[in-house]
Amino acid sequence: MKRFLILEDGSSFAGEGFGASIISTGELAIQTSNFGYQEALTDPTNAGKILVFTTPMIGSNGINAIDYESINPTVKGIIVNDVAKNISDSENFQDLDSFLKEKNIPAISNIDTRALVHRLVKEKTIKASIMDTDDEHAFDQIKALVLPKNKSASVSTKNPYAVPNVGKTVAIIDLGLKHSMLRELSLRKINATVLPYDVSVPDIKNLRPDGIIVSGGPGKVEEVSPTLSPIFEAFYGQSPLWGIGLGFLALSDYLNFDLVNLSRTYNGTNFPVIEQHSNKIWQTAMNIDQLVAPASIQLELDQSYFDLHSNLIAGFSSKKEKVIATAFNAEGAPGSLDALEIFDSFIKMMV
Repeated sequence: MKRFLILEDGSSFAGEGFGASIISTGELAIQTSNFGYQEALTDPTNAGKILVFTTPMIGSNGINAIDYESINPTVKGIIVNDVAKNISDSENFQDLDSFLKEKNIPAISNIDTRALVHRLVKEKTIKASIMDTDDEHAFDQIKALVLPKNKSASVSTKNPYAVPNVGKTVAIIDLGLKHSMLRELSLRKINATVLPYDVSVPDIKNLRPDGIIVSGGPGKVEEVSPTLSPIFEAFYGQSPLWGIGLGFLALSDYLNFDLVNLSRTYNGTNFPVIEQHSNKIWQTAMNIDQLVAPASIQLELDQSYFDLHSNLIAGFSSKKEKVIATAFNAEGAPGSLDALEIFDSFIKMMV
């Protein structure tokens, strides 16, 4: 079945449709992971995006019960060069096409993804639609599309819920958290409570947490700062805080650090950062479009992490201020496990 990817500038790419047979619109996003397509598809940080996978083929591993980052994916579609038709015969795996149909996500294969990547690197944000035609009416529709704002509000939990364990108690403000982050905390016996993006300060205090995590998520820092600033005001320097991804940006903004737009959005698994003091290099997973200007940081830091592509700050920690912030996802998923020790550093901060 022939389908079209239509861009707002009037250009289109023809390919073979699979997944759900629906019309879908969203923001194109490069996904540079060479593996872990299930994690990328179900990552709430990708809400509202049409993911363009740069790896030559996806789908050969199938979908399994372990690698969900959320139960109901919120991506608007996927674009691939090639898709595998056959997977393991195990009943524990589902083929990608069936999964996409089940989750109502459209997809197109046989697309020149390299050309799309070059376009995205130059233009950064491109609205796009997946449609059955590329006529004038289709182009008018994409031009009229207004991308949604405050996507964190749409993917955040509506009600608090517990992830019980027997160790320290952590309150997690859900801007679009991933299941693998909860898994890493559970492995470390953290007793977690997940809270909505707009949780109040009194509600957090009632939990008497030993620490607070502000998760990653989709959207812009200016959309979440109004609800997070009172929380930072109440707990900064008093309780250990860890901001991840969008939480990293919100915490940096609260501290009046300068946020610098990246030349292209980071969305994948192969972004190297270097520890300032040890010169150790980690390969990290990021989903972010801004980092921090080093000269704007006035805190006494125990550790800082520089993004090797831009020489901007992609993470920092201060024991004195009881704060950790990482633009990257310490749990990977998809991605390497180089940064897992951040979880242990945060737990030590709560002792």
